[in-house]
Amino acid sequence: MASASNRGVIFQGAGKVTVETIDFPKLALGERRCDHGVILKILTTNICGSDQHMVRGRTTAPKGLVLGHEITGQVIECGRDVEFISVGDIVSVPFNIACGRCRNCKEGKTGICLNVNPSRPGAAYGYVDMGGWVGGQAEYVMVPYADFNLLKFPDREQAMEKITDLTLLSDIFPTGFHGCVTAGVGPGSIVYIAGAGPVGLAAAASARLLGAACVIVGDMIPERLRQAKSFGCEAIDLRQDATLGDMVAEITGTPEVDAFVDCVGFEAHGCGHDHSHEQPATVLNSAMDLTRAGGQIGIPGLYVTEDPGAADKAAQKGALSLRFGLGWAKSHSFHTGQCPVMRYNRALMQAILYGRVDIAKAVNVELITLDDAPRGYADFDGGAAKKFVIDPHGMVAA
Repeated sequence: MASASNRGVIFQGAGKVTVETIDFPKLALGERRCDHGVILKILTTNICGSDQHMVRGRTTAPKGLVLGHEITGQVIECGRDVEFISVGDIVSVPFNIACGRCRNCKEGKTGICLNVNPSRPGAAYGYVDMGGWVGGQAEYVMVPYADFNLLKFPDREQAMEKITDLTLLSDIFPTGFHGCVTAGVGPGSIVYIAGAGPVGLAAAASARLLGAACVIVGDMIPERLRQAKSFGCEAIDLRQDATLGDMVAEITGTPEVDAFVDCVGFEAHGCGHDHSHEQPATVLNSAMDLTRAGGQIGIPGLYVTEDPGAADKAAQKGALSLRFGLGWAKSHSFHTGQCPVMRYNRALMQAILYGRVDIAKAVNVELITLDDAPRGYADFDGGAAKKFVIDPHGMVAA
């Protein structure tokens, strides 16, 4: 097809993003044709907490990076080798880029594909150290290995009616669900979710979908805690000068939980009087304190190998001071890493389409324009209890 104009959200250095004209995508990987790819007209693309780590200057992300790894779009061009996706299809794009051919992909470990990032296993759109792929906070984007990667929605009209829910399938809903599954959440579980940002709220909604008896969410931002309460969760304000175990015991009668999900990651702060100071290992250590012997800890929260903004030299290299002996003594299991989105997204799509979960309501989606993206980043960084979803062509608003 003929090239058109394209604009995207660009990282310009710590604390600054702008909306600029960028290249229109091509079906190409460097100098090679990408006959297995498609070009999407983006319907929705979301601002993620992981993006905020880069925008705050807490990674080695280069200036000029086109941001965005949460993408839902309409196919406008297919490479000649694409067999099962067609022009006009509305699709969800897993944030993991996966070839479908390597050992890890064949084992369902699409978050650590071996062929899409020359530096290490695993790739994502618009993210530091994740293969150099152009991000999707834009009007158009190229998606490789389309037959393998894309989740096609079965009905266009139904998809557009549910688009603010379905847009969350690209990352945060499967990520929150993955955190709960790897923490062993099931019917009757008592679950603690660390963090009430969008992933934490998605995890809380996932825990309820999985049949948890009690879902407790801890955070320091009252607005986010009110959002967690709005769909049936218990909430703990971590600014209180009390132990986490004591605060949980006030709710459940015992200072422990069956399952713990860390949705905070490496920019964690201490609790109580220490809440203004970063303590990057505090959530993981709290997880071992609070989780019962034999319990499981899911860690979808992001931890990095390099954090130039960390307060101490060890943390700058991703080395944290963990009381790991406690976890060993309690026979805990820990599960880390990117969510393999394709493991869950089709089933979660069905849960949305059949009305089993109101995930957009749970995470409080707010639609914004592409030009409003800098404001969305600023509001999100300020602790807004919202999930900002960019509508770059105004198709959802229309």
